[in-house]
Parts: sequence; structure tokens; C-alpha cells
Amino acid sequence: MEITKDSIIGDILDFDPATAIYFIEIGMHCLGCPASRGESLEEACIVHGTDVDALVAKLNAHFAK
Repeated sequence: MEITKDSIIGDILDFDPATAIYFIEIGMHCLGCPASRGESLEEACIVHGTDVDALVAKLNAHFAK
């Protein structure tokens, strides 16, 4: 799976639930919320004031393993 800023959080979590830790590390604790599952990474990072590029890099590194 290749992650971009437009990737949907719910799709990422459905593909690999182990990625939840990357969201929790940056303060996204509402992963079970229906609204958050439909957000793109970029939308969620804007709301949480975090760097989307850093999160995309971490997730792509995870999937490269």
C-alpha cells in the first residue's frame, strides 16, 4: 500500500491495524470515530496541527518493511 496525503485513515487502518500506533503517537486518539475514519491524512493533520509529510513518510516506511 502506498500512502499519500489523500489516503483515507479508515482505509489505512483496515489494511493494517498495526498502523494505529502512528496516529496515536501524534495525538490522533479518536481512530474509532466514524468521522475520523473518513478523513484524509492531510485533513486530520491540519485539525491536529501535525506535519502530514512526516506521517506519510512513517506510514510508507512501515509498509515498505
